[in-house]
Amino acid sequence: MTVKLGVPSKGRLMEKTFEWFDKRGVGLRLTGSDREYAGRVDGAEGIDLLLLSAGEIPRELASGRIHLGVTGNDLIHDKLPHWDRQLIELAPMGFGQADLILAVPRFWVDVDTLDDLDAVAAAFRKIHGYRLRIATKYHRLVREFLRNAGVADYRLIDSQGATEGSVKNETAEAIADITSTGETLHANHLKILNDGLILRSQATLWQSRTVPSDMTEQRDLAAFLEILSVSADADQMTPISASSSTSSEGKTSLDIRSFGRSRGASPGFK
Repeated sequence: MTVKLGVPSKGRLMEKTFEWFDKRGVGLRLTGSDREYAGRVDGAEGIDLLLLSAGEIPRELASGRIHLGVTGNDLIHDKLPHWDRQLIELAPMGFGQADLILAVPRFWVDVDTLDDLDAVAAAFRKIHGYRLRIATKYHRLVREFLRNAGVADYRLIDSQGATEGSVKNETAEAIADITSTGETLHANHLKILNDGLILRSQATLWQSRTVPSDMTEQRDLAAFLEILSVSADADQMTPISASSSTSSEGKTSLDIRSFGRSRGASPGFK
């Protein structure tokens, strides 16, 4: 068995991921045609490269099918309610920065805060007979954010693309979406609420806590992380099962804290 690294399979996110690893002495290379989604890792032993969609990577990490993965923390937080029990955040990567925000039509001149939105939502339901609609693909994060803010009279409308156009297309009255520059919001006559920041996101390297692993995989993973010079806080490094537990196949659950003791202490590991 080998250590599996999942990275985004296309676009700028893939390119920036490859650059990030390359700067740390690890080459991620595509093999075959662009449509084959196949690749290899140069500069580290025992690592397999898997090209996946950014949205798939949280599920693959949580299920223990991959050891490491690169994806935005917006997707991790939204798709995995208990992500901190399943994953370790190893390294923010410094690209793919974006904010998950709540935005309303710019002509709502009296709506600038969540309290204003709550009042408008109640009035909207009284007038129209149905709840104010908010288009988003981040259902769990948005619902939790609005619940904590005391906003009640709304319903979430699923939107998997072109969310900013939902208000113009009259399929929603407000949106919650990722933005990096705000230009698309401005072009669609939307404004961010003053207290409408839900989450700051960027591409991040994650490690699964749930992968069963033999000693060879543990050694290869430890060596790979040492090459990358990534570190994790000690209080983040307790896997779901104890480090001494063993599965029926004789594999143990990963615990980075044991790597330094078994292979010699490495800089950056606590």
